[in-house]
Amino acid sequence: MSVSGFAVQLLNGLASASSLFFVAAGLSLIFGVTRIVNFAHGSFFMVGTYLAYTLVERTAASVGYGTALLLAALGVGVLGALTEMLLLRRIYKAPELFQLLATFALVLVIKDAILWLWGPEELLGPRMPGLAGSVLVLGRQFPAYDLMLIAAGPLMLAALWWLLHRTRWGTLVRAATQDRDMVNALGVNQAWLFTAVFALGAFLAGLGGALQLPRESAHLEMDLNTLSAAFVVVVVGGMGSIPGAYLAALLIAEVKAVCIWLGVVQWAGMSLSFSKLTLVVDFVVMAVVLVWRPWGLMGRAPAPSRVVGWREMPLRGLSTWGLTVLGLVLVLLLALPFWTADSPYTTVLMIDVLIAALFAASLHFIMGPAGLHSFGHAAYFGLGAYAAALWVRHAGVSMEMALLLAPLGAALGAAVFGWFAVRLSGVYLTMLTLAFAQITWAVTFQWDGLTGGSNGLTGVWPSEMFSDKRFYYWLTMSLVTAGVLGLRRIMFSPMGYALRAARDSGLRAEAIGIDVLRLQWLAFVIAGGFAGLAGALYAFSKGSISPEVLGVGKSVDGLVMVLLGGLQTLTGPLWGALAFTSLHDVMARHTDYWRAAMGAIILLLVLLFPQGLAGAWSSWFQRGRDRSLSRTRT
Repeated sequence: MSVSGFAVQLLNGLASASSLFFVAAGLSLIFGVTRIVNFAHGSFFMVGTYLAYTLVERTAASVGYGTALLLAALGVGVLGALTEMLLLRRIYKAPELFQLLATFALVLVIKDAILWLWGPEELLGPRMPGLAGSVLVLGRQFPAYDLMLIAAGPLMLAALWWLLHRTRWGTLVRAATQDRDMVNALGVNQAWLFTAVFALGAFLAGLGGALQLPRESAHLEMDLNTLSAAFVVVVVGGMGSIPGAYLAALLIAEVKAVCIWLGVVQWAGMSLSFSKLTLVVDFVVMAVVLVWRPWGLMGRAPAPSRVVGWREMPLRGLSTWGLTVLGLVLVLLLALPFWTADSPYTTVLMIDVLIAALFAASLHFIMGPAGLHSFGHAAYFGLGAYAAALWVRHAGVSMEMALLLAPLGAALGAAVFGWFAVRLSGVYLTMLTLAFAQITWAVTFQWDGLTGGSNGLTGVWPSEMFSDKRFYYWLTMSLVTAGVLGLRRIMFSPMGYALRAARDSGLRAEAIGIDVLRLQWLAFVIAGGFAGLAGALYAFSKGSISPEVLGVGKSVDGLVMVLLGGLQTLTGPLWGALAFTSLHDVMARHTDYWRAAMGAIILLLVLLFPQGLAGAWSSWFQRGRDRSLSRTRT
């Protein structure tokens, strides 16, 4: 470990911090003004890289390399403006989570658009003329281009500070960040302000992607990888704070650089691999910062919004008609394997649908009644799956016993994570759950001796009694039905009413004697246990398990199911699970561009049914009932 090597790693960290700051600054601006958690921001970064590759290849000789990069960023800015005007402007009055669902659909569409235009291969652009070589730093060679990036970060920070503090437009942006409703009341054209901010944020993301071209090849996984890193930076720095984003980017990039420099360290007879921490160190930093300072390093508690969403319909028990429909559905599900005897695949698909329904119902339990929005619910699904697999493989217990023990392991993880999470609120709570999920994924991914590492665990098959897929289907249906009905029963219990009271007004709930934190923590544990049961059923249905079940993608799938079905209804997650799993299966089997097709359908559903499928049906049914009552009275 030399001093020169340490200095070079710190310089590498500074270069990485500048690239990350461009993306995070745009994301922070967009959220600060529009309050949209923009899932498509990583896609704008990816589009910037691919556009820069094409423009550099075709126009660099005529207009110059730097101009080509700038044109790529401007193109992404135009794409951002069109996205805001054609899509997001139509759903600003929708709940924030449905806006998130729309931007997630954009991620799917943009990914397949890039696949169609540029293909699946990685593309590495040429070096920038004049900065293609290296310079000597403390006796070591260091890329000249990275030195330019180190300088670009502070320059962009200064430019953004001037724009936001020395121009009238910047004053309006800062005012909208503090209280956008008041800015609208003062007569400012809020629509065009939002468009301009979104275009600037997309431009910054595109510029970050374009500047990354000489350092990293363009590939199809850039979007989510960059998005997660940018979210961490924004949250650690404080939502809406540009200087905070730069400080957080520096902190995280330098911590990663130090971990790489340390490598493997021998201490007390043990080998400590700090280099492996780079997979998760940013989420560890975020978790520590949020536990210590809930609003980030330079953030502040968000002002409550005066935008009123849809009125939530009161929860009602099943009517006689509803009980009849439920009984009919259960009879049809029981008979399904007999109808599909010639098509075993249908039985396998329905097992997936049932497992997804329980997973979505458990997430809805903390998102709907409890009002706790989690981006890391896959952690409990994965903990249940791995717990079941480890009980069978290493302890030699039966599948039936593993199905009883696995939810306890997931509930234990939810108890630990939830104890910290419920002390936060809003986006900060959401991102802390994501941090804990990513830490769990990293531990699972790297613990080869216990979890099998990246290869996962195989040979996790059902017991002989349930080796026939039909019998395993009936077992899954029984447990999922019991789990969903159990969650529904809790929602109509005193605990369920207390959870909704704490969600709607925490201060009033505490004033009447409700221990809000303990109640929400208990909700986390219960939801984690049911998600763990879904994970255990998944492990035995597939016969193997891998770290992907703990990844961000799995958490996003659960979120999409809940929002697609409808957050304000009890049947919403069930309809969402059926729609999402079926769409995914049909699209994946019939087209190579299934993501784009699925994203387009989700966008259409968001625009037509922003309350979700079940929410729209419930509202329509209630309006019809009210009209009938009104005609009867007259």
